[in-house]
Order: sequence, then structure tokens, then C-alpha cells
Amino acid sequence: MFVMMATPLRRVSSLLSGTISCLRGLNISSHGARKVMVATANTNYFKTLPCAASFHTSTRHLGLMDFFDDKKNWGEQEVKVGRAWKLDELRIKSNEDLHKLWYVLLKEKNMLLTMEHACKEEYRLFPNPERIDKVEESMKNLEDVVRERNRAYWLLETGETGERPGARVKDELGRVVYKKSIEHLVPIWMHKKSKENIHRGAAVRRFQRHMREKRSIENRRYRRRIRNHVCGLLRRFPNANLEAIQEQFPEVDVGIQRLAKRTRGNHRNIA
Repeated sequence: MFVMMATPLRRVSSLLSGTISCLRGLNISSHGARKVMVATANTNYFKTLPCAASFHTSTRHLGLMDFFDDKKNWGEQEVKVGRAWKLDELRIKSNEDLHKLWYVLLKEKNMLLTMEHACKEEYRLFPNPERIDKVEESMKNLEDVVRERNRAYWLLETGETGERPGARVKDELGRVVYKKSIEHLVPIWMHKKSKENIHRGAAVRRFQRHMREKRSIENRRYRRRIRNHVCGLLRRFPNANLEAIQEQFPEVDVGIQRLAKRTRGNHRNIA
């Protein structure tokens, strides 16, 4: 047993001796905090190179301070900020710049949401809450620019937009919505259970009835609001161009509303 284990032990000792001899030949410079070692000639097995530059876009923090605003803005009633990024400004930037800007905006959004939550917990005023809206608007514009470039690329290469197709379908409550096509393991015509229960039931029918009533009330209010606006224009400007008003507000019959009582008022008579 001792004889069988001797050979592996000799191999391990030889490997250790070779490693130690190689380590003795290392030539590591003392200057520089972080170094990278690469293989060189036989005499000097490794040499040192300066470390790569940092890829951080801001100062490096070991804690969670990146999720909070600058300390000089704590307790302030107003923080001066700029406007959101416009589409024209983003279209002239390269893909690399857009990629970097996306993560800068994402980091800023996380910080603002954290500060908003912290102010609510402390019952304090969150200064300039519109900063969140500006960041979200910038991110939306950036997504639109990237989508434009993807569409242009796929149209040039394949003649198609490259986006996932979709259609207007009915959801579980019977509402007509637009949904993008997704891949299913089982075709829709084989989902017998879901196909039988969809758009059915007393609760679903009651919901659809209320939705139709709500849309009818909203449309009636919209038509009444437009009609009153046209009557107000005719009352204030009796010599206005009726054709131009009719073209701007096709939902209202300007000829009939011109003779209405709400247009004439109580002190004028129009022949």
C-alpha cells in the first residue's frame, strides 16, 4: 500500500518544486496599485502592465449612495434641472452613444424613484417631481429612435419591418385591443377549455354593457363640448368664416348652430 502511494506523492512534489522555481523567476514591479501579468521570455516568465481604465460613468461607491441624490440637494425646495431629450437630438447620435445614454437615464430614474420613496417615508417634500417625467420622456424618445433605426435596417435588408406582427382581437372581457403575436406550444383552436369560457358569463356581459354605456356617455359629452365651443366662437365672432370653422370642427353642423339660441344670446337677432 505504501509503495503504491509513493509514485503519486513524488509527482506532486515534483510539480510543487517546478512551480516554486517558476515563482522565483517572477519580475513584478512595485509601482502601480493594480497590475496585469503576461508571459514573456524564459528568464522572466511574467511582466507587469498598467491596468485598464475604469468603465464607470460616475464616481465609484462601495455602498448604495448611487441610489440617492447628491447630498447638497437633500432638503432643498427646488433642484435646477434641464429639459428632456428630443427626438431630433437623439437621431444624430451614434448607437454607442445611445447605448450609454440609456444606462445613464436608467440610473437617474432609479435614483429619482428611490429619493421619492425616501421623501414619502420621511413625510418630506420631494423637490421637482417632474424630473421623473422628463427622464421617462427621454427614455421613450430614445426607444423610438432605436426602433426607427431597426425598422430602416430590416426594410433595407429584407423588405420587412422586422417587428413582431399583431392584430386587433378581443381580450377576456370582450374588449377590442391590439396585441402582438406570440408563440404558443398549443394552437388556439386546441384550447377547448379556454375557448368555451372566453367572452361568456353574466359578469362579462354586465361588464360589456357598462363599458358600452360609458363610451356612449363619453361620446355625448365630447359632442356637447365641441358644440358649445363652436357656439361660443360664433357668439364672439359673428363675422367669422363659417367654412373654416366647419372644416376645423366637422362633428358640428355650423349652419344649424349659427341660428341656435345659445349662439344668438338674449340681445341679438340674426336674420
